[in-house]
Amino acid sequence: MWMDLLMVDVNGTMMQATISAGRLPEYRGRLIAGSMFTLSGFDVSRAAQNFRLTDSSLMIRFSDMTSFKELPAPVSPLPEEAFRFRNQSELVGLANTSTQLPDVVGEILCVKSTVSDPPEEKNRVMVTMKLDSDETITLSLFDSQAVAFHKQLEAMQVDPKVMVATSINPKMVGGRLFLNATSGTHVYFDKATRAGEVLFYQLVTRDTGLPSVAPLLRSYAKVETMSIAELTSFIVSAATQEIDFLCTGRVVHVDAGRGWCYVACSKCSKKLERSASAFTCVRCNNSHAVGALRYRVEMAICDDTGEATFVWFDGVMAKLHSLRASEAAQMLAEDGVNPEDTGLPPFIAEMEGKTYTFQVRVTAFNFTEHHRTFTITRVAEEHGRLPVDAVINNGGNDDEDDDDPSDETGGKAPDGDEDAGDSASAGGTGSSGKARRNTGAGPSEGVKKSRVV
Repeated sequence: MWMDLLMVDVNGTMMQATISAGRLPEYRGRLIAGSMFTLSGFDVSRAAQNFRLTDSSLMIRFSDMTSFKELPAPVSPLPEEAFRFRNQSELVGLANTSTQLPDVVGEILCVKSTVSDPPEEKNRVMVTMKLDSDETITLSLFDSQAVAFHKQLEAMQVDPKVMVATSINPKMVGGRLFLNATSGTHVYFDKATRAGEVLFYQLVTRDTGLPSVAPLLRSYAKVETMSIAELTSFIVSAATQEIDFLCTGRVVHVDAGRGWCYVACSKCSKKLERSASAFTCVRCNNSHAVGALRYRVEMAICDDTGEATFVWFDGVMAKLHSLRASEAAQMLAEDGVNPEDTGLPPFIAEMEGKTYTFQVRVTAFNFTEHHRTFTITRVAEEHGRLPVDAVINNGGNDDEDDDDPSDETGGKAPDGDEDAGDSASAGGTGSSGKARRNTGAGPSEGVKKSRVV
């Protein structure tokens, strides 16, 4: 007998830890999910190749030398969630391999249950879920887990919209993908997790056509003010997360080379591919998609600490100027020229030199190596044009290209709003640094801070 734990450190690295039966009484009273600990003197060994709970090939083993102490007041923040979400194609690839036990999050479409009152010997619950990619999957829970799930649903006053299920075993049966719960499966509904909460409010917005009040109130409250240098440093040193900050800066350059608008799919909002007679949406697999013109403007903004590239999308830009992208395109209309190929509208070009206080949304995408821009989600204040003597000199000369932001991608601008990242994919499992691992046979000499998840 032994006990397995999932632990995540300050870098978002998740590892499996094992405590043998003989040592379990010493630690059992301290094993509380969500608590933070310092861990040292442990052994490191190869993780089992079957039914792995993490992406790491190594695991921690408690030994006689292990020190395991709770931190009542942690000195550094640790991620509260560390899911390993997989999409449809990844689940198919893992099916019948018995190599990993991944996690899934999706919209609940229907539930079928064989649980009776009182429960009989064999019980089963089948949950049909829709993933972010619109594919549907079926998750099965058996026996005591099925009964517990059935009773939990009966006790809820409102049917849940979203479900997060952990440590599931993918199977292919008759050419179809099925997911089976395991002894380590935990189920969370709606807003019980951050990942579920994000999807929940997306579904509320989809069903009502209106943004939900709760996330709006949360995003406007307790937003920390941060300089641009602090913002760029944050995504290098902090753990992967989704958070908002307020920044104040002066627009030093509007990147006309990356355009000011794009034709978006009216259904999924991704950029459409234009042909001679129609628009094609790759995501929706629609060769005759209906398009809508939307803003997308990149600007270099600086303060007295540094400079970075920010993206203004449709909602923020339209609200700031009280003008929709389609109306702006009519002002610039030229025969035989597509709207997205025209020059900058005057009101966008005139933003150069103006100072704004704006809210920035940092997502999991900003912590990846592909990150190049930050996304502005709200303008709190427009300060107007600064006087000449108040403009900060960042050390450049008078060349015209001093204000031109470096093109880290070295190519074409990403389609649509991909620079902003995709929130459904942010499951809190990313890592902003490389964790040191001891692969020797002896105990670790270092001290590791981690959270039991």
